[in-house]
Amino acid sequence: MSRTSKAFDFRKSVAYDAEAKRLFHSRARSQLRRIAIALGLKADAYDLRSNQAGIAVSGEITLHGDHLYVQVSQSAMGHHSGVLFRSCKGRKDYVGGPNNFASLDLLNRPDELAHWIREVCRV
Repeated sequence: MSRTSKAFDFRKSVAYDAEAKRLFHSRARSQLRRIAIALGLKADAYDLRSNQAGIAVSGEITLHGDHLYVQVSQSAMGHHSGVLFRSCKGRKDYVGGPNNFASLDLLNRPDELAHWIREVCRV
């Protein structure tokens, strides 16, 4: 996050607010791209998907690579569990290794989140 740009509040509920949800998805996709860069992933080494889901939920934004799966949402378990990440064996592996969770706040610190993902998932 640059010193001049304001951190996005990924915690602010987007349920029942189509414009807030659009912005949440846009910003999360952007931050997942930054995380991919920090992890050294080339653009063709992962898929980036967005599922808006229903009006009452945030939906999810997913970075799915050959060895890594990262999903962002406003979890019912709270903002401390909003980033799910795990190892995987290919882009068709939707189960992967053990689930790990991080705070949505770390999306505003992509280098820090990438470091943690690298350490935990060994990617």
